[in-house]
Amino acid sequence: MYDVIIIGSGPAGLTAAIYAVRASLKTLVIAGYKWGGQLMLTSLVENFPGFPEGIQGPDLMTNMRKQAENLGVEFVDKDAVEINVSKKPFEVYTKLQPSPADCYQSKSIIIATGADTKWLEVPGEKELIGRGISSCAPCDGFFFKGKNVIVVGGGDSAMEEAQVLSKVANSVTIIYRGHKFRARQIMQDRMFANPKIKVVWNTVITEVIGKEKVTGVKLRTNQPTTKDQRPMTKDWDLSIDGVFVAVGHTPNTIIFNGKIDLDEKGFVKRKEIFEKNLLKYWSTTNVDGVFVAGDVSDYKYMQGVTAAGFGCMAAMDAQRWLEEEK
Repeated sequence: MYDVIIIGSGPAGLTAAIYAVRASLKTLVIAGYKWGGQLMLTSLVENFPGFPEGIQGPDLMTNMRKQAENLGVEFVDKDAVEINVSKKPFEVYTKLQPSPADCYQSKSIIIATGADTKWLEVPGEKELIGRGISSCAPCDGFFFKGKNVIVVGGGDSAMEEAQVLSKVANSVTIIYRGHKFRARQIMQDRMFANPKIKVVWNTVITEVIGKEKVTGVKLRTNQPTTKDQRPMTKDWDLSIDGVFVAVGHTPNTIIFNGKIDLDEKGFVKRKEIFEKNLLKYWSTTNVDGVFVAGDVSDYKYMQGVTAAGFGCMAAMDAQRWLEEEK
C-alpha cells in the first residue's frame, strides 16, 4: 500500500516523486519501459535552470531519477496498462490480466504520463531527431542562429514556432499541406507581417536528407485542381539546416479514457477546487484523490521546466489531500 503512485517518469513525474517522498509519503513511480519522457530524445538542454553550460537531456533525466531514488522513491520500470479508480484504495496494473505482483495499490494517484510529438513518419526523420529535427523552437531554436529552417504545420503552434525561430534564424519557411491555415487569424496576421517568414502551400515533406545532420528535405507540391486543369504534382529538393515539426501532440491518456475526464483533444482535465474563494487544489481531476501534472494536461507550454513545476504542485496537492483525508 502506497500513499501515492505516480504514473510517468518525465520531469513532472520525477519532480512529483521528489516532493512526495520528502513529505514522508510512501511513493511509487510506475516509470514505463521507456522511462524519462520526451527529454530522453533531446540532445543539449540549455533552458533548464541550474546548468550554465547546458546538459544532455538523458543526463538531466538520469540525475532527476537518481535524486528521487536516493530519497527513497521506489520505481517499477513497466508500463501502466490499466487503473481502477472506482474504489479505494486505487489500483494500478502493469498487466491486463494481472497477478498480485502486477497490481499496485495506493491512497492517491498522480497522472504524469506526458504527451508524444506527432512526427511526420517519413524516411530519414527518426534518425535525425535531435540532429536538425526538433519539435520545440523555444528549446532548440538557439542552435539555428543565422541558419535556414522550416516549420511543418498550419495551426497556432506552427505560427508560434515560426515567430520564435524568426528571432534567431536567417529565414523561416512554413511548409503546409493545405491552402488555408487552421491557426487563429491573429496568429496568421502576425506571421504574414514578419518579413523573415514565407509560406509554401499544398506541400508535404516526403524525406529528410542528411547523415550526421539535416542538410535538406525532399518535397512534393500538389497544385490544386480546377475544372479545366488536371492535378499537377511537383517533386523538388530544398537545402535546409533544420526542420521543426509542429503538427500537434498526442497525450498519453488511453488507459484513463472513461475513467478520468479528458478534453476534446484527449488531455486530462483539471478540476480546480476552491475554498472560501481561494484556490485550494490546482491539480485535481474529476476523481477525488487523483491528481495530474505536466504535458498530459498542458497543451500550451510543454516545457521541461513547466512540467517540473506542475509536478511539484501535484505532489503538494496530494500531500494536503491525504492529510485532510487522514
